[in-house]
Amino acid sequence: MIETLLPEGVAAGEAFGPDGAAVLYPEEAVLVATSTDRRREEFTTVRGCARRAMDALGLPPAPVLPGKRNVPQWPAGVVGSMTHCAGYAAAVLGRDTDLVAIGIDAEPDRPLPRGVLDSIALPRELAWARTPVTGAGRLCRDRLLFSAKEAVYKTWYPLVGTELDFEDADISFRTDAEGPAGAGAVGLAGGPAGGPAVSAAEGLRQGSFRARVLRPGTGRDGRPVTAFTGRWLARRGLVVTVITVPARRTAAGDATPYGGPGTAGRPGR
Repeated sequence: MIETLLPEGVAAGEAFGPDGAAVLYPEEAVLVATSTDRRREEFTTVRGCARRAMDALGLPPAPVLPGKRNVPQWPAGVVGSMTHCAGYAAAVLGRDTDLVAIGIDAEPDRPLPRGVLDSIALPRELAWARTPVTGAGRLCRDRLLFSAKEAVYKTWYPLVGTELDFEDADISFRTDAEGPAGAGAVGLAGGPAGGPAVSAAEGLRQGSFRARVLRPGTGRDGRPVTAFTGRWLARRGLVVTVITVPARRTAAGDATPYGGPGTAGRPGR
């Protein structure tokens, strides 16, 4: 499922339940030795996903240990992100010659607990999230907004190394079924990313988003970080968001700012 949101050359592993074949390295196992069975299961399953993604990139399996702020520590030359929620786990990896950062998040497609939306949303986002969606395009917009903000943070922190709060990212969404003036497009210029035609029902449940960073920072290579673009989908009772930041330079070799058009996924696959 998540691979439909990824650019070419990026590898993913996912699981829709416990991965009984996944095995932890000793240095991983010690981290969850006293945890609940559910926590150990999630921890193990998502690392099984990560090792399948490593294999898809042609890399040997390796332990994935948490670093500062629990950011996964990947093998040299790799960037990536992991996520898990009830009934789902995924890991996405790419080579650092192609990408400088990846952020993914998965959430159940259910309304957020009471009070959470007000604590994460800017006023314009709040109005959008509270606009009901019915019919084939039914979607918990509040949960989609939360997931996208989580993906922003997972992209931002490894790239910039500073904290980012929910209110520091202003997010706009578009569905693949919309044209440039689609009713669901909230403050996002231009049309959706190109790709194969999709049915109305499918298109209304996947699309793109743009996150404008209200407290810009600087990436590891000195480029300003002003915005991210990503892809989202709602399927199988889940909401999934993905951001991939390409390693891009001008013909002259000078760094271009982050925040331009992102690496498009493959909608409709």
